[in-house]
Amino acid sequence: MIKNWNVPNFLTTLRVLAVPFFIYFLFEPDTTSHVIALVLFGFASVTDFVDGYLARRWKQETEFGKFLDPLADKALVLGAFITFIFLSPQIQLWMVICIIGRDLLITLLRSVAIRRGTSLRTSMFGKVKTAFQMFAIIVILLSFLFVSYKERKKINSIYEDSYDAGIDPLFVAIEHFSEFLDGNSQGFFYGLATFLPYTLMFVTTILTVISGLRYVMTNYRLLVWWKPLPKKDDGK
Repeated sequence: MIKNWNVPNFLTTLRVLAVPFFIYFLFEPDTTSHVIALVLFGFASVTDFVDGYLARRWKQETEFGKFLDPLADKALVLGAFITFIFLSPQIQLWMVICIIGRDLLITLLRSVAIRRGTSLRTSMFGKVKTAFQMFAIIVILLSFLFVSYKERKKINSIYEDSYDAGIDPLFVAIEHFSEFLDGNSQGFFYGLATFLPYTLMFVTTILTVISGLRYVMTNYRLLVWWKPLPKKDDGK
């Protein structure tokens, strides 16, 4: 067990431990707490790059690290998206379900690959998806900072009232995007906050679904159990 404790794995562990604190401060309504949440997320995002780089450079890659690293990533990203559901009606439940479903699908495929003595084929699209998820989370966090609590409650009411009236949030976002372009919004940051969180989450969800479908199409041979598979290096 001691051999697993090196600097890269320590950084990965810190990323896991930061998740509950990030969620706690995100739920707090004051600006200071949201600044702390943004700093924690930024720290966790940086360690995601640094721990992998150091593990390869110092040749300190371990099975423990390979297991914990993707787990830490999923905990951070899903923790943020699930928390957003409770903070903003712009973040829809079906979006987060799609994101969770994609991760469960990849986990299932990876388990099948391990049982068959091979590994998943990966692509750059998965990295693009991950980068966009991180970007979306950071922008949404920034929207909490640049828009007052009173203004956020007003925006939330707009989406909640529209939902009660049977109006799809997509049309609400498009309407406010048009108002923003026409200069009819009540302030620059307020105008952005009326449509940007939904738009980013919508695009993130689409990219996530496409990424999951690409994984299935690229690794369909895993499901053809009667044919042998070549061994391949697993990607993150």
